[in-house]
Amino acid sequence: MNTPCTEPLAIPIDADIDTERVPGNSGIWVGIFCVLVEFLMLFIVYFVAKAHHPEAFQGGPDKLATVAGVTITMLLLTSGYCMVKAVAAVRQDASSRAFRWILLAILLGCGYPLVKFFEIRWNIAHGVDGQAGIFYTVYYYLTLTHLVHVFWGLLGLSWIAIRTNRGIYSSEEYSGLEAAAVYWHTTDVIWLVIFPFFYVLR
Repeated sequence: MNTPCTEPLAIPIDADIDTERVPGNSGIWVGIFCVLVEFLMLFIVYFVAKAHHPEAFQGGPDKLATVAGVTITMLLLTSGYCMVKAVAAVRQDASSRAFRWILLAILLGCGYPLVKFFEIRWNIAHGVDGQAGIFYTVYYYLTLTHLVHVFWGLLGLSWIAIRTNRGIYSSEEYSGLEAAAVYWHTTDVIWLVIFPFFYVLR
């Protein structure tokens, strides 16, 4: 009489996937560490200022255009998603598809400074400038510092777009593309902290 097979099913594992590989390269992680330290210091300034001027931070968000903050959030998150798709495409050796995803990421990312420009114009028209109080001084310093890093990220995305279009990246080597994507995601994460600090929390 035959006995049923009790051996466990073997689950195939893709040997090409290196689970211990760090995304990007060591250089980009050093840069990201420096950026995170920089913003950690700025966030400490935010909390110190809030502790000393709670009334200013209580009413400060009321004068800001929340729709601008929400729009920037959606633009950055969607742009970050495009970079995820770009990396996935390169892993499949679909360089042309990856190039299109990167271009879309750049286009969405450029929406951020555009929205910020009109937001600042709206703020100034309503008397919200750097001299309007400690809350707005910290707001401008933090958000404009973040905008500078977004500009650096856009330059990086433009560079890898050129290289991707030339077919330099492939499933065998795409660390440069991945490094740019990781930096871009870092700007997303930092904004997700900045947004509630100034537009939501009281």
